[in-house]
Amino acid sequence: MKTIDKLAWIEIQHKMILSTRSKGKDVYYIPGGKREPGESDHTALIREIKEELSVDLITDSLEYLGTWEAQAHGHAAGVKVRMTCYTGKYTGQLVPAAEIAEMAWLDYGHYHEISPVDRIIFDWLFERGKISG
Repeated sequence: MKTIDKLAWIEIQHKMILSTRSKGKDVYYIPGGKREPGESDHTALIREIKEELSVDLITDSLEYLGTWEAQAHGHAAGVKVRMTCYTGKYTGQLVPAAEIAEMAWLDYGHYHEISPVDRIIFDWLFERGKISG
C-alpha cells in the first residue's frame, strides 16, 4: 500500500481554519505539501507555506499538533495520505500563490468541501471546540 507523506499548517482564526484549493482541484486542503529530499518537517513546511501563501512561518513558534491518515483524494483505492500537522505563527500577508487558486476560512459546516484526511482533522478540531460548526 502506498502512503503519501505530507506536512500541513493548521491556522485557526475566529474558530475557522485556513484552507486552500489548488488549481484544477475540486476540494479544499489544509495548506502544506511534501518534503524534498533531506528536508526536516520545519524546513519543508516553511518552504511550502511560503510558496503557496506568501508568508513566512516563524520557526521557533511551530508546534506539532498531530498526524492523521486517510484515503488520498483523487488517487486509486488503497493510496493513503499521512498528514503531519503543525501550528505556528507567521509574518506577512496571506496571499495565494503558485498552484493555489483560492484561499478560504472554513468551519465544520464546510465538511463536504474538503479532502478525506482533512475531514478527520476537522472532526478532531471540532470535537475540541477549536473550530465552529
